[in-house]
Amino acid sequence: MSQLLFYFSKHSTCELHLILYGISRDVFYDIPTNVVLHQPSFKFNDKLRLWFTLKTLFYIRRTFKIIKPYSILSFGEYWNNFVLLSSIGLSFPVYVSDRSQPNKSLGKLHDQLRRILYPKAKGVICQTEKAFYIYQKMFKHHNFIIIGNPIKGVVKPNIHNKENIVLSVGRLIDSKHHDDLIKIFADINQENWKLIIVGDNALKQNNREKLQKLIHELGMEHKIELAGRQSDVDHYYNKSKIFAFTSSSEGFPNVLGEAMTAGLPIVAYDCVAGPSELIVENETGYLVPLHNKEQFKLKLKRLLENDNLRIEMGHKAKESIKKNSLEVIGLKFKEAIFNGKS
Repeated sequence: MSQLLFYFSKHSTCELHLILYGISRDVFYDIPTNVVLHQPSFKFNDKLRLWFTLKTLFYIRRTFKIIKPYSILSFGEYWNNFVLLSSIGLSFPVYVSDRSQPNKSLGKLHDQLRRILYPKAKGVICQTEKAFYIYQKMFKHHNFIIIGNPIKGVVKPNIHNKENIVLSVGRLIDSKHHDDLIKIFADINQENWKLIIVGDNALKQNNREKLQKLIHELGMEHKIELAGRQSDVDHYYNKSKIFAFTSSSEGFPNVLGEAMTAGLPIVAYDCVAGPSELIVENETGYLVPLHNKEQFKLKLKRLLENDNLRIEMGHKAKESIKKNSLEVIGLKFKEAIFNGKS
């Protein structure tokens, strides 16, 4: 969203507004100075969830009436229901886009809300072709469009010396299966190579302690590092040689694209959507059947042992991801939600 705001601020004469209304409203990413930021004056009290949910819905609706937007873009499968509920009876067109595994159940209530509310949206933006086909069956809507995520370039000038590092980036949550990756890397135990995992606990899951214990049990403290949350992830992309991704649930994994812009070949589980949209098998990396640890180990080992293969795949990865540059994706969003108007 922050990248799209930067694109719109340069390529549009529209006034830009950003509404942050979740439980956490931290502005982690930079946003343009000419964007009008809206945040509720009240803090969300989880102990009074129903009351504060209703309060948030009325806040969003009231803000829409004040702004009188030409177009509304909503990201996030749970949050889209909020926006569509808040805009019932208003004349402002709403475009929604889910940002997770397309066939993932959100629970009976939210699944039913999506079936009822999504047809009322002006358009539904899918991140991948797989999501497009799944959503066509799930939601009765006439206006679907496929637009992937904008991928920012991460290559810094004067970066020449990469290190023997296998990198993985992602929150330490169950669906990322970092324990699989740790065991696979420990089993290979390639001399002079290190595994670095960037990311920290999330979704109230305290996995960092469990993963650190696993690393200790495997005797791999000197070869596997949990780097935690980092503000400069680009630094890790630029000094690594391989990117490994064991996630089983994705919408469109930006970290894969970012790794590719840094010239890293990828080894990833082929989950329902996401990796297969970015990785060209045997050219820019490897897609491994979900949870097939032996196959993952074979592919990763092949890259660890072959300098020329890594370099060739990394170069192709860097070239192929240009189709997801901010200029390309930003234009697609502009044409979709502004109908080509400036």
